[in-house]
Amino acid sequence: MVRKTLATVADTQASPLAVAIEVSGHHLIGDEPATQGGADLGPSPYDLLTASLGACTAITVRWYALKMGWPLEHVHVEVEHDKRVMAARPEVIDAFRKRVTITGPDLTPEQRQKLFEVAEKCPVHKTLTGTISIETLPAD
Repeated sequence: MVRKTLATVADTQASPLAVAIEVSGHHLIGDEPATQGGADLGPSPYDLLTASLGACTAITVRWYALKMGWPLEHVHVEVEHDKRVMAARPEVIDAFRKRVTITGPDLTPEQRQKLFEVAEKCPVHKTLTGTISIETLPAD
């Protein structure tokens, strides 16, 4: 089933760049650090994107283990994002690095390997590495 998500974002005037974010019944504040002109009242857009990749990875691994009835005790995901120039590519690219720790002493080596494979297939990972479309439309 395809789930449609709607997020609404509006400036808050709490800092030069702060925004109020409403998504799926949750309320967040986004901002930029002071070094970027904000007041660091909340995570930056790249902080949220990086956290989304980590959350999706952990949730997907846990979901798969539950579905299979496997004895996963804990999953920990650390995601790092930076911009860099790669050899043989003139443009700056966004690079994400995920470190996944799976704890489950009773997991077989095959189950553990499968969970690492599943970590590569979370929906946000697929979105970031796939073909996407973004349209900017004026409000009616």
